[in-house]
Amino acid sequence: MSASLDDLPLRDDLRGQKPYGAPQAPLPVALNVNENTHPVPQEVADDILDSVARALRDVNRYPDREFTPLREAFADYLGHGLTRDQIWAANGSNEVLQHILQAFGGPGRTAFSFAPTYSMYPIITRGTGATWTAGTRGHDFTLDPADAASQVEAAAPDVVFLCAPNNPTGTPLPLDVVEAVYDATDGIVIVDEAYQEFAPHDERSALTLLPGRERLVVSRTMSKAFAFAGARVGYLAADPAFIDALRLVRLPYHLSALTQAAATAALHHAPTMLRMVDEIVAQRDRISATVEALGYRPYESWTNFVLFNGVEDSAATWHALYERGILVRDVGIPHHLRVTAGTEDETTAFLDALASVGSAS
Repeated sequence: MSASLDDLPLRDDLRGQKPYGAPQAPLPVALNVNENTHPVPQEVADDILDSVARALRDVNRYPDREFTPLREAFADYLGHGLTRDQIWAANGSNEVLQHILQAFGGPGRTAFSFAPTYSMYPIITRGTGATWTAGTRGHDFTLDPADAASQVEAAAPDVVFLCAPNNPTGTPLPLDVVEAVYDATDGIVIVDEAYQEFAPHDERSALTLLPGRERLVVSRTMSKAFAFAGARVGYLAADPAFIDALRLVRLPYHLSALTQAAATAALHHAPTMLRMVDEIVAQRDRISATVEALGYRPYESWTNFVLFNGVEDSAATWHALYERGILVRDVGIPHHLRVTAGTEDETTAFLDALASVGSAS
């Protein structure tokens, strides 16, 4: 008989916890985990393959521990006068966030955000031994600067997560909220801009707030806009001293030479990759308009997904779509479902299936 978790000397604070578990089902249309469903363009893929092939020639050696060319490429991509000394990267933005919690969280410390928000924040927090605390949002999932600051001041956390725009709701986060929260705490403030490229082009990034704020960090990912979910590359921008703190907790040579080569090559084609973003935004807006016409209530989204209300039975509708070959996400908010904006054909398949399921409540 095989052992169970109860038979192992697991940490007490991990007992009863559940791992991240988004379904991975082999359905024709998978729109549940906010991937970029557009494939990497052929000319970009060819360049990435060439770069990886060159890196393979020296794969018997450890990679550049400081991943210097990649940090320079990220600084060039982000702009705002950033230099490589202000850039960090890891295997997906989740590992970037884990590094932050390892350096500034841990036993006896707390992390805070406003629920509902990204489900990995409490998992990463507890995994590093810190305590998770959640505040509240407005009825439409927005945050008011004064209220947000008041909640943070009362909680007195060591780390604050601000998801901008928010996942799973798509809600924009005004920069005055970031400023108010930063002024209300002596802890680290993380602005998670995983979906920033899907926001309106004229909207400012929290990167503009970095000068003079050594406790502020802006996290990004290549998974969404750059169609790099399978490559696992996340990064952040912060004060150089903050980057030094992360060096204390990272594992040696944590970014493989192949990952560095692939990501650097992709960044050299940023304009081509970002043209896909405009196509995805068009499908996102199409989803919002059509689900509203079907009687549902979509929320404003600056991401590559749409959360909509008015679902009489979330589980039943999710299952009905599943039976039609469409995988969406039940995020645990009653009467809501979330769907990723896919290709035009995938979006059509979802909207046709949703229309066939029945009317909204």
